[in-house]
Amino acid sequence: MNVSLLHTPDGVRDIYGRELLEKEQVGKNLMTVLRRYGYRNIQTPSFEFFDVFSKDIGTVPSKDLYKFFDKEGNTLVLKPDFTPAIARCAAKYFMEEEVPLRFCYEGNSFVNTSELQGKLKETTQMGIELINDASAEADAEALSLVIEGLKACGLKEFQISVGNSSYFKGICEAANLDEETQLEIKAHISSKNYFGTREFLRNKGLDKEIVAQFEAISKLYISDTDMEEMIKKANNPKSVAAVERLLAIKALLAKRGYDKYISFDLGMLSKINYYTGIIFKAYTYGVGDAIVKGGRYDGLLGKFGKEAPSVGCVFLIDELQTALKRQNISISVDAEENILMVYSDNAYEKALEQANDLRSQGKNVTMMKKNADKTEDYYTSYGKKNEIKETIFVS
Repeated sequence: MNVSLLHTPDGVRDIYGRELLEKEQVGKNLMTVLRRYGYRNIQTPSFEFFDVFSKDIGTVPSKDLYKFFDKEGNTLVLKPDFTPAIARCAAKYFMEEEVPLRFCYEGNSFVNTSELQGKLKETTQMGIELINDASAEADAEALSLVIEGLKACGLKEFQISVGNSSYFKGICEAANLDEETQLEIKAHISSKNYFGTREFLRNKGLDKEIVAQFEAISKLYISDTDMEEMIKKANNPKSVAAVERLLAIKALLAKRGYDKYISFDLGMLSKINYYTGIIFKAYTYGVGDAIVKGGRYDGLLGKFGKEAPSVGCVFLIDELQTALKRQNISISVDAEENILMVYSDNAYEKALEQANDLRSQGKNVTMMKKNADKTEDYYTSYGKKNEIKETIFVS
């Protein structure tokens, strides 16, 4: 036997038994919240044309995509990101629709992050897209949904960092910076390198007011008072509007007591370039990466021919499940009446009749012929290890 055939490639894994039941339960808990907010399921293909995720769209870099070709020579990719696919779908089937559209989804995404050792390349995601709504209320709804979703999964301690990409863009436009300089500044700020940011900006010979605004972004913690000061110091309407939007969203969340979960981080500058407004990530104990990501993407659907302001978020199920496990938060799996029916020689028809009767009552019945060499305790023990509620012996 070729032992190598038993192994999976790097970045993917098998899931079964209790772990899979718990993962499915996390998904059920989240989906219940999404549906209560009026979101309806949408399903897009596992692979799409390359152009749906190209550099122009602003999603995952091309080098990180799983690419292949069909018989006609078209370049196809396994879906690395649900949002562009749903944007394409919405533009195709809801082009004339003007009322807000609420979609939710679940499935696996594929990103070839070879530089991140130990990271999964196939991950399970669940999320929402709210299309045709430019309001602060829509942003607040997305954040409220994140908070309620995480609480529904059993998390009590978590924080959502919220930024706004327009603040950074406003400063860059006011300073008339070229794209290369913007990318360098973005890299310094994203790495939270305050001193590196200051040195780079000063070496560029930028105006002191511009330097001060960029330095303010680099702060690890930004209070409401800091935000008010940023409004006063901002020398462009785009940056002012960005801060005012964040304060408005927090005020909306405060009405439900959800503002305690929110902290501002204007240095959050996503590598995904289609974000145009708020950006947010949720963190908790036990995992270093975000368990939820999201933001506003008002220009994305325009790439597919439909101008529609939109906001969305994605729950990273694998990271979320890891966090729950490391925080010793038990996942209560919905009870199912699983029965193991073990029958002796010549008792098959009798057992089958009983099994079908129980199945008609909504119970799950597994039939298994008894091995003469095995005791009843053996089968009872097997049942307990495999989520079996009751073991019945028929002879």
